[in-house]
Amino acid sequence: MKYIESLREGERINEIYLCKVKQSALTKAGKPYDNLVLQDKTGTLDGKIWEPGSVGIDEFDALDYIAVMGDITSFQGNLQLNVKRVRKAEEGEYEPKNYLPVSKKDVDVMYGELNALIASVRRPHLRKLLESFFVDDKEFEKRFKFHSAAKTVHHGFVGGLLEHTLSVAKHCDYLAGAYPILNRDLVVCAAIFHDIGKLEELSTFPENDYTDAGQLLGHIIIGTEMIGERIRTIPGFPKGLANELKHCILAHHGELEYGSPKKPALAEALALSFADNMDAKMETFAEIFGNVPEGNLEWQGYHRLLETNVRRSGRE
Repeated sequence: MKYIESLREGERINEIYLCKVKQSALTKAGKPYDNLVLQDKTGTLDGKIWEPGSVGIDEFDALDYIAVMGDITSFQGNLQLNVKRVRKAEEGEYEPKNYLPVSKKDVDVMYGELNALIASVRRPHLRKLLESFFVDDKEFEKRFKFHSAAKTVHHGFVGGLLEHTLSVAKHCDYLAGAYPILNRDLVVCAAIFHDIGKLEELSTFPENDYTDAGQLLGHIIIGTEMIGERIRTIPGFPKGLANELKHCILAHHGELEYGSPKKPALAEALALSFADNMDAKMETFAEIFGNVPEGNLEWQGYHRLLETNVRRSGRE
């Protein structure tokens, strides 16, 4: 397979890609054509079908895997594919994992680290609650390992939700050691649960888009409801502890304008909001610099999440 990141202008290709987007449009002369966005695990490529309905252009939809033949050209400095022939690929012709962005880290290793943190939680009701999701529920485990943490902003790849959750939990574990005021079991448990609602807020790959529930409620409310429902199945779960845990989830974006229904009123909720924000923004920097060669100190432009123009630091 020839991955998108390796394509060069002037090549003729005959490959299978995931069609992420398909849109009909009109040229300035009023002639119909199709805009495509093709994807594999290394990136995306714009495509054009200039003569829809012609011989060799078969029917297909967005989110289909398609076999395309065409020429790689350049338009306004970006590569694009002029499609000559296309058909919907058959199952067995492609391996889905080659077409989805994936974590650079080993998913099973990360999940093992997460389970080690869960085993270290001493408060029995919190540990039982964690185990009911992450240890006992194998279908949940499968979904959690595969899911992304975002549509586009950070950790928007297979394994992204797990990678982000583990990182935030580790930060909270460190903060609990540095600041004795923090209840270590509560803040680590809240960190592991903080984005659980994203399993319902975002659809699975290859779509990875907001669901109706995601649009109407958001992952913070969804996650709090998921935890509340499971707590009610655990006999004797302390009401005060349940409220503190749910508060940490509700407040983990830190500010009302960032989507939190509550501002942090517990030290643990504040620590979680800082850990979550730091990991999201550091991953954002990492993703920006992923395509910037080492030693390139050019400014990369304004970034909406970071609210500033960014560049690499010097190594001297």
